[in-house]
Amino acid sequence: MIEEKFTFIDLYCGAGFGARGLVDAGGAPLLAIDAWPLAARTYKDNFPGAPVICTRVEDLDPIAVAKKYQPNLLMASPECTSHSVARGGKPGCESSRRTALHILPWIRALEPRWVIIENVSRMRLWKRHPELITGLRDLGFGPGHLTEVLLNAVDFGAPQSRERLFLIGDRHALAPLPSRIVAAPGCVRRSASSILDAPGTWLTSPVYKPGRAQATLDRAARARSAIGRDQSYLMVYYGSDGAGGWQTLDAPLRTVTTLDRFALVERVGNVDRMRMLQPTELTKAMLGLDQQHQIKFGNRRQRVKLCGNGICAPVTSAIAAALTRANSLESHSRLELNPSPTQRANRAACLA
Repeated sequence: MIEEKFTFIDLYCGAGFGARGLVDAGGAPLLAIDAWPLAARTYKDNFPGAPVICTRVEDLDPIAVAKKYQPNLLMASPECTSHSVARGGKPGCESSRRTALHILPWIRALEPRWVIIENVSRMRLWKRHPELITGLRDLGFGPGHLTEVLLNAVDFGAPQSRERLFLIGDRHALAPLPSRIVAAPGCVRRSASSILDAPGTWLTSPVYKPGRAQATLDRAARARSAIGRDQSYLMVYYGSDGAGGWQTLDAPLRTVTTLDRFALVERVGNVDRMRMLQPTELTKAMLGLDQQHQIKFGNRRQRVKLCGNGICAPVTSAIAAALTRANSLESHSRLELNPSPTQRANRAACLA
């Protein structure tokens, strides 16, 4: 068992993939909040010792929460859909974007040492993004205590190419926070083939069958033209695709979204057969080597959405390790020499 180093509260927690990374790094969840009942239920299933509140973050009083919980770290993954290019030409929703600003009252009330805020890279283009940065600086995350980095999950051992923006803060850093986060020594890049369930686990159907969409047939033709008739590959749906709507299995999986977008195509005899990737496989893409986390509630479409809404666990694990080791850990220990009775009770409860 990893020794507990810190406690955390998880806002917009989703299914808990990001929390899994923090736990792997020695964290203990004190509280999680998400408005989607299925996400809240999944989080509770994976972290049964952590209270989970199913409501909108902005509908809770952070001051009241602070009377019960004093976390070392606050993690938040505010809504990203209105920043994302995945919306195509659809206009964004400003109330959705504003969820990022709802984090500030929580930081003010809880006074965590560390903060981790995750979103898509285009959040930096939001007109109120500077307001978020200014708010964080006013709350103690000034120069040297806040860094803004783009991290790709594949660089941290997740078999998925998923680049996201992270705002990372440490109120009590003894040295300026690094401008980049690196993976632990020995971390290897993993391919899409590593997430596949055993052959024969799922039913397949012929690629070339009556009623198949022409766009699907065109993707299959482009793939076969490039790689030959016998090699397996992944067909990729949705989004602008300069790669022709497919990818090889020896490359990392492209970004998992909330929509069903990947189909495995294999040559069986003289026939190309295909099936969609399953939630069990997408879960592996979010976790890397960690297989403790389970997504077992909801229908298939909902479980795919739970995966697409998550943060890859190896990334949050690497961030937490960077924050809690070396001089950060030394300072953290000094600050926690005399924890309050509430802090001791919270830690005992979440570790029980």
